[in-house]
Amino acid sequence: MIRFLIGGFVVSAFATLGDLFKPKSFAGLFGAAPSVALATLGLTIVHQGKVFAATEARFMIAGAAAFFIYANAMRRLMMRFDWPALPVTMTLISLWLGSAFGFWLVMGTLQ
Repeated sequence: MIRFLIGGFVVSAFATLGDLFKPKSFAGLFGAAPSVALATLGLTIVHQGKVFAATEARFMIAGAAAFFIYANAMRRLMMRFDWPALPVTMTLISLWLGSAFGFWLVMGTLQ
């Protein structure tokens, strides 16, 4: 029950932030992943402790960095060569997964 309340509150807060910024396409960005991540981290702190939650937060950051690499590569290919979205997405998903796995390996060895 608490998870749903925290998640709902955080989603509403980020949706409000999304409405304040232009363009409106930011509303989806603010309303989805950040709010779920924060709610998950809050619950993780309560149930498993701060040390475990800190580890999870580092891996969330690594996943976000991998997504940035993927999104930037996708933007460049689609804008420069005018390729259709579906083939580029299907091809570059391996870049995202590979980057995330690489960051996971590096972050795991640093602990």
